[in-house]
Amino acid sequence: MDYDSVADELYALRPEEFTAARASAVASARTAGDRELAERIRTLRKPSLAAWVSNLLVRSSPGEVAPLLRLGEGLRQAHQDLDGTQLRELSRRQHALIRALSLQARQLAKEAGHPIGESVQREVENTLHAVLADPEAARVWAGGRLAKPLSAAVGFPAAEGARAQRPAPAPAPSRPGKKPSGQQKRRLAQARKDAEAAERELRKLQDEAAAAGQEAAEAKQQVDGLQRRVEELTGELESARNEHQQARFAERTARERARTADRRVREAGRKAATAAAQLERLASPDV
Repeated sequence: MDYDSVADELYALRPEEFTAARASAVASARTAGDRELAERIRTLRKPSLAAWVSNLLVRSSPGEVAPLLRLGEGLRQAHQDLDGTQLRELSRRQHALIRALSLQARQLAKEAGHPIGESVQREVENTLHAVLADPEAARVWAGGRLAKPLSAAVGFPAAEGARAQRPAPAPAPSRPGKKPSGQQKRRLAQARKDAEAAERELRKLQDEAAAAGQEAAEAKQQVDGLQRRVEELTGELESARNEHQQARFAERTARERARTADRRVREAGRKAATAAAQLERLASPDV
């Protein structure tokens, strides 16, 4: 047992399972004689619903982590180096990416049995804004162990809860008539490349999510139909059981009547034989 493996296991659980599993892990560490590990595990905080959804996105879609982190690096660099027009283009892509990822996270939460509302989804979006704005927030998010959602103010300040806030780097003022340097062009090209790659991946995932949603809807219709059929068959089975019980009762009654009738026939036979013998004796000339 080690701290990282225990923490990973705990934050992969559903929120309602966290507390009991943490207590069990603390007890196991104490039983093993590792009181320091037990205390570290005890201090792990139960994730809020928004933090759990953010962790779920990291764990369920690991392919999204690296592109998003690269986009954040490109955006932060672009925020320092590029002019307003270029920043607006990347910002538009940033907002589209965050919205798409938050919708994906909402779908994952629903599939995991914890549908979320708009307020929780906004907290997830704020966390993603912080991830793009601050490298330390990105590192914390990528670990998949958030206990509370991250937040970032307007622009690119540091994420609250990840480290102390610091002022966001201001974009370098553009000088009229001055062309971007070769380094700025390369950075812009890389930022655009990362943003386009992230958008392509998102479109692919959105298509897959839409297809999965359609399959889920069709499966639900099939399940609903089968449920109705099960209910019908259950009703028929219950009716058949009742009929079977009634038939068994009728069978037992008939057998009892048959046994009674057979007994009466035997008694009547004996009486008839006795009467015949008596008649024969009376009719005999020797009597």
